[in-house]
Amino acid sequence: MSSTRRTATRRVLKRYFLILVNMATKRNQRRLVITAVAVVLLGASPGFGLEKPAPDAGKTEMISLGMISYTHRNEIAKHNSEFAHYVARKLFSDSNVQAKVVVVKTPGRLAELLEQREVDFYMESPYATYVINDQREAGKLLLRRWKGGSAEYQSLIFTREDSEIESLESLQGKAIVFEDPGSTSAYFLPKAFLAKKGFELSKKDRPVKDVSSDEVGYIFALTPGALFDVVLEKKAAAGAFSSGDYAALDDEKKASIKILARTGTVPRHLVSVRKDMAPELVDRLKKILLAMHTDEEGRRILKNIDGTSKFDVLPGGEAQLRQQLLANFHIEVEK
Repeated sequence: MSSTRRTATRRVLKRYFLILVNMATKRNQRRLVITAVAVVLLGASPGFGLEKPAPDAGKTEMISLGMISYTHRNEIAKHNSEFAHYVARKLFSDSNVQAKVVVVKTPGRLAELLEQREVDFYMESPYATYVINDQREAGKLLLRRWKGGSAEYQSLIFTREDSEIESLESLQGKAIVFEDPGSTSAYFLPKAFLAKKGFELSKKDRPVKDVSSDEVGYIFALTPGALFDVVLEKKAAAGAFSSGDYAALDDEKKASIKILARTGTVPRHLVSVRKDMAPELVDRLKKILLAMHTDEEGRRILKNIDGTSKFDVLPGGEAQLRQQLLANFHIEVEK
């Protein structure tokens, strides 16, 4: 503040000070005088009430990525941290930035974190996305992720090559093995597929002993390799896994099984944002992810997160993809 301006300010405050003193009564004279003196002293200080405070140069921007896993959550968070930090740097190029990866056990918990704004965007399989976005209405679709180099996949229901089972109908009264309770391709998709065909599915303990003739029992193997072995060792009549898992088998293992049915295809993986995320931030995030495979650092990071090739726009748009997920998963299959 200039000396001329400071002097003028003091004159005005001094005038108010004299008026307050003259108006004071004996009862509150001391209180008013003290107040007036404080005002004069503060008013005489450079910039009091006249200049805006300096901007906060230390402001930190944050972006948080959500994911779901039943196991190894800490390892998955570390595995994806470089990706999250890449996005944060691109998203807030002029600010101090931080990024975090939040890995939770269930779609319901991730929906809660989106609603609480603890997670900004997430990458998940089609079923989890359907639960969070359509059932909980906590997020909205943004992009498709080519995880493992694939845009889409489907589930295959299989049995041993030497099995007497030749069709799905032969599964009545027998057991099928799924991978784990969080898998789209090796649980939710084939389970919904069977339920829509009229099969009654019922969860069983291992070893399976009590499947009635009017139902199909199911158990979990917890890993893809164990799932395959459970079928070959005749601990379950059939199994279900993704077309990608089948493609990864060697010729000998492929020859040891036969395919009973194939479900419809669904996107391999999806990216969604919390439903109340600022539109301009959503647009910037979308552009960053769409362009990520075009620069060297981006390609390297994508390859490191489960062999991701790229992100691309939703085939047919958000409305069409939502209908696809609805058609595959909107059925009450739990028992």
